Amino acid sequence: MNFMNQAFLLAKKAKQHGDVPIGAVIVRDGKIIARGENRVQKSKNPTLHAEIVAINKACKKLNAKFLDGCDLYVTLEPCSMCATAISFARIQNIYFAATDEKGGGITSNAKIFENDKHLWKPNVIQMGEYAEESAQMLKEFFADLRKKA
Repeated sequence: MNFMNQAFLLAKKAKQHGDVPIGAVIVRDGKIIARGENRVQKSKNPTLHAEIVAINKACKKLNAKFLDGCDLYVTLEPCSMCATAISFARIQNIYFAATDEKGGGITSNAKIFENDKHLWKPNVIQMGEYAEESAQMLKEFFADLRKKA
């Protein structure tokens, strides 16, 4: 199963309900244990980013506060809020498609994991082969918003 493709399906779902098209899946032992898409607009809650939704579902499913041995696949570089939540959850690996020059918290802007005093540092892997697909989806979403405004 291609986990990043599953995250893209969730990003499309987010777009359908008016949210920024970002999707995330959490994988453990080669199986998806949780899925999340942005739900900020739908739920009127600024904290419901795809990563947070997926983390909450994974913790509930595993009945655990830590997600040791889990990997996160997400269509856009996590923001600093999500990067910190990923650290607190102790996710092992983050795989992301596109960088986020404006709001990114890992390789752009905040660079959360560059601080040696951070509680937990996951491995961070950009899957560049998906970057253009993610960037294009986001560009189209925001272009459509501007047209409607």
